[in-house]
Amino acid sequence: MRREAMDELLNDNLLSGEELAVALQNAGDWLLQHVANVWTLGQVLLLVLLFGLSLLAGRRLRPRLEAWTGRSVLSARFTAQLRALPDLVTPFIYLLLLWLAIAVMLQSTWPSRSYLLSIVASLLTAWVVIRLVTTFVRNPALARMLAFSAWTIAALNIVGLLDPTVALLDSLALSFGDLRISLLTVVKGVLTLAVLLWAASALSRFMERRISGIPDLTPSVQVLLGKLLKITLITLAVVMALNSVGIDLTALAVFSGAVGVGIGFGLQKVVSNLISGVILLLDKSIKPGDVIELGETFGWISSLGARYVSVVTRDGKEYLIPNEDLITHRVVNWSFTNQLVRMEIKFGVSYDSDPHEVRRIAREAAAKPERVDQSTPPVCHLTGFGDSSLDFVLRFWIRDPQDGVANVKGLVLLAIWDAFKEHGIQIPYPHRHLLVTEPIPVETRTGAAAES
Repeated sequence: MRREAMDELLNDNLLSGEELAVALQNAGDWLLQHVANVWTLGQVLLLVLLFGLSLLAGRRLRPRLEAWTGRSVLSARFTAQLRALPDLVTPFIYLLLLWLAIAVMLQSTWPSRSYLLSIVASLLTAWVVIRLVTTFVRNPALARMLAFSAWTIAALNIVGLLDPTVALLDSLALSFGDLRISLLTVVKGVLTLAVLLWAASALSRFMERRISGIPDLTPSVQVLLGKLLKITLITLAVVMALNSVGIDLTALAVFSGAVGVGIGFGLQKVVSNLISGVILLLDKSIKPGDVIELGETFGWISSLGARYVSVVTRDGKEYLIPNEDLITHRVVNWSFTNQLVRMEIKFGVSYDSDPHEVRRIAREAAAKPERVDQSTPPVCHLTGFGDSSLDFVLRFWIRDPQDGVANVKGLVLLAIWDAFKEHGIQIPYPHRHLLVTEPIPVETRTGAAAES
């Protein structure tokens, strides 16, 4: 019973065998009438000859065009278009020769014999225009898909097969109650969704650049507005694509409830990271450019994502830390309120040294490295009298913790070492002495006694 119902459904929606045979017969008659004649063969030979000429001319002009594009001072926005010009020089010359040949034939006695040249010239014109337009699409895969789709539609329209193709795709359909899904509907939906997603991405990038240029907004608010705008535009693009193919969105209401339950259990961590990211952006505790320390990870934040935060360390490693960890764990933000960070170095000197002189020399030495902030002078304090040294602490400030803290500490220590050697200040170190109270007996043996 099910097999009979399926056969009946297919017979109602697909072309019958008789209709297919008639279509093939019509195609064969068209080929015999328009292709198998002397004029067509002459145009084919002319097409081959013109292609050879354009190929030779393109090989000569391509190096010059590449050199010109390399020296071009046009805006960086048109880099993709400049790179595409050398690849289009041969097709463009071929196109000029084709239209020149068509113009000559139209002025002669055979204006109706240039139909094949006109078709090839129109197809090539459409391809060149589409190739140039799709260079504005940054995604290579999307650009190729749009170029193929647009050129296919243009080619079918040029040869007069667009309406039959549309009718054929619309006839290949399946019906499920009131819902009818045809191959034409699927193609329209995919193309519409691709175009709308590209438009949404391009518009969101443009708006993000505009938002990032507003000085009154903090970096966290700029990132938050950019992400919300992008999500909104993509959602609108999907909704508009579904509406364009006639899908009723109210039918998805029941299904969305089941999906929501699944998301609540299966994607709990993902949702938690998304919400944590929004919280981080709202409370402004973490923002791009901050230097943070989380556990053993120390680095500066390069970007805030919807699910994670990218932290780049001094050794070039990039850690992707989930947003939830930044909410639930203790984070040290070295530049939360400002970029000024205080560094501390402890050292000791001999009791023979003058502590007042040691403080002055240490402060002057700490101010020599370039990364040490000069607006806040270093300070040095005597903190105690140790077993073998006078103990000091030296404090100085830097404004670029993202460039590292160990390296600037090393520079300050080297400056202190050089200054202490110059002024004869000794840095004490522990000494070990061996105290002998009784003589140690030493037993010696002769060679013969040792061998026995």
